[in-house]
Amino acid sequence: MIVIMGIHIAPATVADFHQVLTDHPRYWGERDLRALHLLALVQEFGPTCLVARAEDGIRGYVFGFVTPDGTGYVHLIATRDDARGTGLGRRLHTAFAEAAVRQGARRLKAITSVENTGSIAFHRSLGFDAEIVDDYNGPGRAMAVFRRDVPSGI
Repeated sequence: MIVIMGIHIAPATVADFHQVLTDHPRYWGERDLRALHLLALVQEFGPTCLVARAEDGIRGYVFGFVTPDGTGYVHLIATRDDARGTGLGRRLHTAFAEAAVRQGARRLKAITSVENTGSIAFHRSLGFDAEIVDDYNGPGRAMAVFRRDVPSGI
């Protein structure tokens, strides 16, 4: 568990998962991404599914896993509306990278829609290379694909 400024980053529980879904608009606004929230990720990849808890609830979370080829894949990362701009997303990403390395990751990967300029800017600020890949998510569905090696020292 990582504790910084009253926020504890720790593996997500099933109860955390359900709380995130209950509070979904606080993380995602008008976008309904509940279908991307898979309880199986928390059940099967617990060490790389993390929540940032504070006295007032879950301020952010990252759900991901490590693939057999050593890629730490970030499936979802979100911060609550009142926690944006505090560096929490960066801290969650770092905590994920550390957990992924413990699971054998040598590189990191994430994807987002090409329209999600906020996510693209966030991942670039973390040192990811971004590539627009046509048909990545099916015919006519280009995605921004982010990749970077795990920095040494994690």
